[in-house]
Amino acid sequence: MPFAVVVLGVAIFAQGTSELMLTGLLPMIVADLGVSVPQAGLLISGFAVGMLVGAPVLAVATLHLPRRTSLLGFVSAFAAAHAVGALAPGYGVLMVTRVVAAVVYAGFWAVATVTAAALVPAERRARAMALVAGGLTVAAVAGMPLGTLIGEQWGWRAAFWTIAAMSAAVGVGIRLSVPADAADPGPRPAVAAELRAMRNPRLWLAYSTNALTTTAVLIVFSYLAPMLVEVTGLSSVAVPAVLGLYGIGSVMGIALASRTADRWPMPTLLGALAALAALAVVLGAGLGSPVVAVTTIGLFGVAAFATNPVLTARVFDLAGQARTLAAATNVSAFNVGITVGPAIGAAIIGAGLGYVALTWASAAAALLAAGTVAALRTPHPAAEPVCTADPA
Repeated sequence: MPFAVVVLGVAIFAQGTSELMLTGLLPMIVADLGVSVPQAGLLISGFAVGMLVGAPVLAVATLHLPRRTSLLGFVSAFAAAHAVGALAPGYGVLMVTRVVAAVVYAGFWAVATVTAAALVPAERRARAMALVAGGLTVAAVAGMPLGTLIGEQWGWRAAFWTIAAMSAAVGVGIRLSVPADAADPGPRPAVAAELRAMRNPRLWLAYSTNALTTTAVLIVFSYLAPMLVEVTGLSSVAVPAVLGLYGIGSVMGIALASRTADRWPMPTLLGALAALAALAVVLGAGLGSPVVAVTTIGLFGVAAFATNPVLTARVFDLAGQARTLAAATNVSAFNVGITVGPAIGAAIIGAGLGYVALTWASAAAALLAAGTVAALRTPHPAAEPVCTADPA
């Protein structure tokens, strides 16, 4: 695997840490800036909105720039946004920096996946993109608690300075490791060709799979802590260890699926989704038992992240040559799931249906995702995009 792909994974780790660590920093931001908890929580929503909007917009805006130039511009803007955020005198400035950081993070993610795919042979594409996406998994396992720990020791602004420094270091790594032209083989498709590729209904079916899968995971994951304390009966002190087990399972899931995704993509994806639905049912049935609940949560992490390599690679296959906008919209599809999953969970809890009902909803979403995969397996050659490169 080229070292440049590893650097791109580290970059996603740094930026993903920023996305995830804010949950642990909210109490400190509330105390420092004198805002309410709901106001501080909107910083998370603002980041999600920036991700949704930023990916496709920046993908089109930078379509004809060298990919290394785009990556350096995005990571530099990300570092600058965190430096300004660390110096923010009030809530308004901090909110602007979060939205800006999210927009360029989304753009970076889209270009990074295209670059990683271009740097390796086709038979290693899923593994390369799994390595890049694995940066976010490691951020969930190690980056999020590390950022929270830095905030507790030296204040939330120190956590922002840390992300700024990491992003600057990653920028140096990109400059040294990503070839100036190796990731740009030949002319790029014109914007019109990219838009024509987006008319492929099978591509939108793949986006639906991605959004539904992420929704299935987030319905449960967003509420694991109160679920474990209030239903399973674990102490709050034990919750971080269980979340760490979930994170370890996530790393294992990506590692295992990256070995099979290139050779057996659809069986890998269908197997992971079937396991996800089954584990959600087992979790709901055994939530009252600490042994069953903790074991199932670890396996749930494996199944959840085993879907990622195929979900990303399938979009590339369907997009043909016009992959930049397709990859960017894929980032938005994942963020739809990140937004919808917790909202469905909140509605279930607000309706008084209880935490066990979350597991049934998660299983249903996973089965719906499996249904879209089954539809994708039906060959429709005429629906595949035919993309022409811009002769300029």
